Amino acid sequence: MKNVSILVPETAVIEAVADPHYMCKAVNQFLMASGKEPLFNVQLVAVNKEVKLENSLFTVHIDKQLKDVKQTDLVFIPALSGDMRTAVEMNKELVPWMVDQYNNGAELASLCIGSFLLAKTGLLNGKKCSSHWNSANEFREMYPEVDLVDGSIITEENGIYSSGGANSYWNLLLYLVEKYTDRDTAILASKYFAVDIDRESQNAFMLFQGQKNHEDAEILLAQEFIETNYTDKISVDMLADKFAIGRRSFERRFKKATGNTVVEYAQRVKIEAAKRSFESSRKNINEVMFDVGYTDTKAFRTVFKKITGLTPVEYRNKYNKQVA
Repeated sequence: MKNVSILVPETAVIEAVADPHYMCKAVNQFLMASGKEPLFNVQLVAVNKEVKLENSLFTVHIDKQLKDVKQTDLVFIPALSGDMRTAVEMNKELVPWMVDQYNNGAELASLCIGSFLLAKTGLLNGKKCSSHWNSANEFREMYPEVDLVDGSIITEENGIYSSGGANSYWNLLLYLVEKYTDRDTAILASKYFAVDIDRESQNAFMLFQGQKNHEDAEILLAQEFIETNYTDKISVDMLADKFAIGRRSFERRFKKATGNTVVEYAQRVKIEAAKRSFESSRKNINEVMFDVGYTDTKAFRTVFKKITGLTPVEYRNKYNKQVA
């Protein structure tokens, strides 16, 4: 029997509390239906006996308070809502408990932006982590010691798991079901919950929002120039000359401020424009390619798939009903 503790932090997203609970209960039913023993002993745990969520719209009744949980095998950290710095501060009492449980052999799994609270423990320092793509810049600002993996659905390192944004945490739930039971049970769960199994990337859902929350004025101007002139051929030398900065210094400062090299940033801006065109127009692949400044079909396709996880045709067919 695996003891599973689902944390119920203040400001938790109610679905991220209910869904792992539902998954564990369903897997127990699948196992019993096949003549096996149930696997998961699931408990909701928190500091207090009740937690009110979403402006008191929901009241969650806790199975055990933290002080009464002596040992557990797996801890789920649900997504938080609202301002992340405030949410993490509100739940700081959970941090030493998570560290203690991990040191006593428990595994930890964050769902979506539950990663912010997990990172507060320091246990992710030097490790890979997934989170919601929309919070990536803020996460890197708050936790520079953590290796945030853009676009990843699941990370696993030394008994610590994390998942991508929003509903992609279902893929982590399935991953853990397979780990603790078997492939057949995970496939059954994926069919029951209508979730694609083995999805590895959230790249197709990402919107590129260049990191601009920094204090390097010249680099900010360079970012704006790239975004305004993305159809042109822009070189590092040209930008360095334009802003009167030595090339090596410019490259170093750009990477430090944005998290991307100049080339990566320009590629992401171009591909973001291409995505919007595929979503809203009837233009063919070559037309969109030329519109965003590419002339080499193979290069465009390679960069597009690297960033989105889909080919241009696949992306257009997925998001544009006009061409279906």
